[in-house]
Amino acid sequence: MKEQMLDLLSKNATTLSTTDILINFSVALAIGMLIFISYRTAHTRVVYSARFNVTLLMLTMVTTLVMSVIGNNVALSLGMVGALSIVRFRTAVKDPRDTAYIFWCIAVGICCGVSSYEVAAIGSVFIFVLMVVFGMVQDNHRYLLVIRGKRSNEKEIISTVNEFYNNKAILKVNNTTDDNTEFIYELTQKILNKAKNKGDISEKLYNECKADTVNIVCQSDSIG
Repeated sequence: MKEQMLDLLSKNATTLSTTDILINFSVALAIGMLIFISYRTAHTRVVYSARFNVTLLMLTMVTTLVMSVIGNNVALSLGMVGALSIVRFRTAVKDPRDTAYIFWCIAVGICCGVSSYEVAAIGSVFIFVLMVVFGMVQDNHRYLLVIRGKRSNEKEIISTVNEFYNNKAILKVNNTTDDNTEFIYELTQKILNKAKNKGDISEKLYNECKADTVNIVCQSDSIG
């Protein structure tokens, strides 16, 4: 048993010919370009990062390189796991979909590195379609309406906001001092769209309630 384990650990990976290596990297490059196009198409807002998109392409190639070296060598694969375990990535992910793209690149690189082109191609086509389709799904952003004014005008401010948004605005915060007051309401895009034909809430608050400042802030988990 001991000899069998040593033989398994010391077994060398299947030697790839130059032609096999070139084919592996060519297929990885082709599918990596598909990933590149998918990321560019799905990210149409300012969250799109050209550098990150190029990094995805390079990640596909690097993973293919690693898998071409490892092959079926158990000892080398264990050593690679140990080496990679010390790597720590601290870069914040701007969009949750970026994580899916990273795993997509790694999966394609693994498939191409072991010459499983059919799996890489078919899987990438399905993922490409899903990414493009679901890339059109937009976040239901929350908006914060922040109003500051005199405390003596509290009732007028509350009445104006409730009337303007048909009692749909949710009061989250009400801070007061001896002279001043601050209201923070939570709104959705749907509520804002319905109130568009009523004019500008800021003008009403300034003119009718003597508000000092009126701000609408988009609250989102991702940078958009």
